[in-house]
Amino acid sequence: MTLRKQPIPEGHLETLGAFSIPQVGERRVRLYTPATQDATRPRPVLILLDGQNAFGDDGSFLGGWHAHRAVDTLVPKRLCLAPYVLAVDHGNAERINELGPWPSLPHGGGLTVHLSNWLADVLMPTLRQRVPVREGSIGAVVGGSSMGGLAALWMHYARPDAFGGALAMSPSLWFARRRIFEDFRPRTTPIYSRVYLDCGVNEGRGRMHPIAKDFALTLAARGYHERQLHFRSDPRGTHSERAWKRRLPRALAFMFRHVD
Repeated sequence: MTLRKQPIPEGHLETLGAFSIPQVGERRVRLYTPATQDATRPRPVLILLDGQNAFGDDGSFLGGWHAHRAVDTLVPKRLCLAPYVLAVDHGNAERINELGPWPSLPHGGGLTVHLSNWLADVLMPTLRQRVPVREGSIGAVVGGSSMGGLAALWMHYARPDAFGGALAMSPSLWFARRRIFEDFRPRTTPIYSRVYLDCGVNEGRGRMHPIAKDFALTLAARGYHERQLHFRSDPRGTHSERAWKRRLPRALAFMFRHVD
């Protein structure tokens, strides 16, 4: 007898509103609540930067990550607790300014600290009033790709009290002459820290992958073990939404496994 796979139940996507972020601007925020048999159970939160790309293809210039589909695949897995997904839109022409942690000519940057503090001190408390969220830094992970991946890493180490991990796909570690390495060096390792990092082998004509690998090795030298750090080299990965969509399910499985 052939057993049919049960369809994965769908969760709920809603727009929380357009929020005014000091020094950054007005940004749309959407919330995806994954399908669950126990809606009262506190669960972690994945904050995705570049929120236009988080869900469907509509509104995304190069296609979406379909993060809601990826999250729903975690629902049947006992070793993972599917997170809420908070998608925060970027500011289009202001994107590099808000996702570049440091000013860097001619690119821009320098506003990430304001975005990070708003996420930690305003948006997360607002969410906790609406839905049951895991307490402490383990309750929130920041994620993104490219400049969003760089910002996610920076936010985790700048505000470890609020963000217990970073999901960084193809992060732009080259930004500001690789200043992320200099910025990271004096920081202490957070009490709770989980980092997913990946990059396509040929991204940026082969220049991005060695930098991403170096950062992973830097973390490993700090004592990160396999349950804290996962670095994925993608032989066929490109710097594209399509590649990040493909890699997202495995990234989520690593970030949110054994969270109970």
